[in-house]
Amino acid sequence: VQLQASGGGLVQAGGSLGLSCAASGSIFSINVMGWYRLAPGKQRELVGTIIFGGITNYADAVKGRFTISRDNAKKTVYLQMTSLKPEDTAVYYCWGKFKVPGIAYLVEYWGQGTQVTVSS
Repeated sequence: VQLQASGGGLVQAGGSLGLSCAASGSIFSINVMGWYRLAPGKQRELVGTIIFGGITNYADAVKGRFTISRDNAKKTVYLQMTSLKPEDTAVYYCWGKFKVPGIAYLVEYWGQGTQVTVSS
């Protein structure tokens, strides 16, 4: 399974930015996908997740500003970020748990990180 993230970049505080992450490969089903982020000098933190039944979960720091959505047919998850703050600056990583052929349990995969920089 490969997770290909795109989007990110540089934006001013208060602006908006979108990320997307497409899963490909041998996938029976997607259990959950989401985003983590890693800022310099900080621990990796969960941004939000979406179960492919549609239930979302967000970190308190991004609630009301970030929205996760998904396209089941495209096996793609999106992160729409609004009202961005300098403290949102981080490398954002796509993540998911998948049912794959030959393995009875769910397997975690990570995408490559994409940089989001919010200038003040």
